[in-house]
Amino acid sequence: MNYEELLAFAGRNPMLSLALVGLTVAIIATEIARLFRGYKSLKPAELTRMINAGDAVVIDLSTSSDFEKGHITGSRNVQASQVTPAHKLLASAQQTPVVLVCRTGNTAGSVAKTLKKAGYEQVFVLDGGIPAWQAADLPLVKGRG
Repeated sequence: MNYEELLAFAGRNPMLSLALVGLTVAIIATEIARLFRGYKSLKPAELTRMINAGDAVVIDLSTSSDFEKGHITGSRNVQASQVTPAHKLLASAQQTPVVLVCRTGNTAGSVAKTLKKAGYEQVFVLDGGIPAWQAADLPLVKGRG
């Protein structure tokens, strides 16, 4: 296919051409936003390595009842509204990796931005939240912790 054929196709199919341009712009904008959001996403296997290394603070932002139904071993339950730089779990963790986990990944992302603005250097979010952890066949612990 050459340039002339491509232009002819675009002329015959303006809606398809606009859709392609729109999707391309949306994908580029999403990737640029991801680069500049300030925190990194982790896959379940990467979080497992961090937990096994013993140098990460894992914060589960789920409600207390959801936390008791199942959470990642070693994680601590903190409500999203209570996550501040002065929180006792986070006060000494400014140079320590902090991993935020929630049920969807959305709440963790907004809390991660807050921590980055407060000066936390290593902030991570479990990509896909607890469902991604379960999909990777990794265990959850029931109860308060």
